[in-house]
Amino acid sequence: MSGDAPNSAEARRRTAEALTYLPGFGNEHSSEAVPGALPHGRNSPQRAPLGLYAEQLSGSAFTEPRAHNRRSWLYRIRPSAAHPPFTRVDNGSVRTAPFTESVPDPNRLRWNPLPEPSPGTDFLAGLWTLGGNGDAAQRAGIAVHLYHANASMERVFGDSDGELLIVPERGGLLLRTEFGLLRVEPGHVALVPRGVRFRVELLDAPGDGRSPSARGYVCENYGAPFQLPDLGPIGANGLANARDFLAPVAAHEDVEGPVEVVNKFCGNLWSATYDHSPLDVVAWHGNHVPYVYDLRRFNVIGSISYDHPDPSIFTVLTSPSDTPGLAGVDFVVFAPRWLVGEDTFRPPYFHRNVMSEYMGLIEGAYDAKAEGFVPGGGSLHNMMSAHGPDRETFDRASAAELAPQRIDDGLAFMFETRWPVTATEQAARAEHLQQGYDEVWQGLQRHFRPVDRS
Repeated sequence: MSGDAPNSAEARRRTAEALTYLPGFGNEHSSEAVPGALPHGRNSPQRAPLGLYAEQLSGSAFTEPRAHNRRSWLYRIRPSAAHPPFTRVDNGSVRTAPFTESVPDPNRLRWNPLPEPSPGTDFLAGLWTLGGNGDAAQRAGIAVHLYHANASMERVFGDSDGELLIVPERGGLLLRTEFGLLRVEPGHVALVPRGVRFRVELLDAPGDGRSPSARGYVCENYGAPFQLPDLGPIGANGLANARDFLAPVAAHEDVEGPVEVVNKFCGNLWSATYDHSPLDVVAWHGNHVPYVYDLRRFNVIGSISYDHPDPSIFTVLTSPSDTPGLAGVDFVVFAPRWLVGEDTFRPPYFHRNVMSEYMGLIEGAYDAKAEGFVPGGGSLHNMMSAHGPDRETFDRASAAELAPQRIDDGLAFMFETRWPVTATEQAARAEHLQQGYDEVWQGLQRHFRPVDRS
């Protein structure tokens, strides 16, 4: 047995490495931390097993179609209703739609990584809103956040406004949720559904020889829950496979004593001090559950003849809107892959899009930008903002020998959304906002020849 302190980074890492999961996306999972805790044959018996309280958590309206209905039954030591009043607390750097403190910007914008946080900054304190769209109270739109933390959370957080897709770029995380534990490393993503409470603990602590802090991206999705995209003519297999999504097994905290619980509600943070941990679910069943997914398991589909497929072919998850095919937000990953197109400009092509694109970089380099786009940073190309490869990339790709090419030195992603993203005032004025980003494209020269002699 290890002599590590129970809350040390090494103890958390040992816990994380020993975790087991329930595979499958959208499954009707069930799990119990104590044998006999889960009732059989009914959801809400007169007396729940082991003296627990039965409680339903609904992530959708009761009457939504079965294929879209999200709910879970939780069997817990105390019901969620057993808490004192919440009071407003400072929002810190968290902002919520509607974003009215500035106007949507048609210019192309790019940011360096967030600066180092102050000592003792946990995940919630380290959240920094870049921008978004829609209206959280109307359950439409998204917010793009970044986080940079150097301390584990002791408090518990829940988001009533939307689900949180967490994309680590540096430093592993241990998520302790009402449903159990998830280990999330760079190259993975985790989703915490709307209303689910959780705590974020760092797996790499300052001075332990690994990453000194945790850093990454968050998409707060106010709209319909993320789902796997339809595959259409691709067929039954490909892209993100359902069995690679992993839900936690039940693991509860039986803790008596003061615990701060923070609730994000209609854009503001509210706090209450419970006399027990709300992560006290001993058993559960349902499909409104958190999960983790390894992006390197994405089954990339691409052209084996000519031309570059539209980036929608790289969609991992989609949040549908009221218009078929028009997503509230798509989560897209540019995973390791082969490029084999003949007579084809292989990097992403020059483009203007009715959708708006926020792109981040998890590791390595992005094949459309030679310089300036670094892990932890990001770019925003709003609706109809022209973008594409920089000069160096264009010149290199235009002259390259078109042998099969393996792209495996970078992992980038995109939040693509149907509405323009309005940057927050703090993002528009940030010191880490890159100046002169337009210069990336200024070196593109005239090559027009009235008579083509190529």
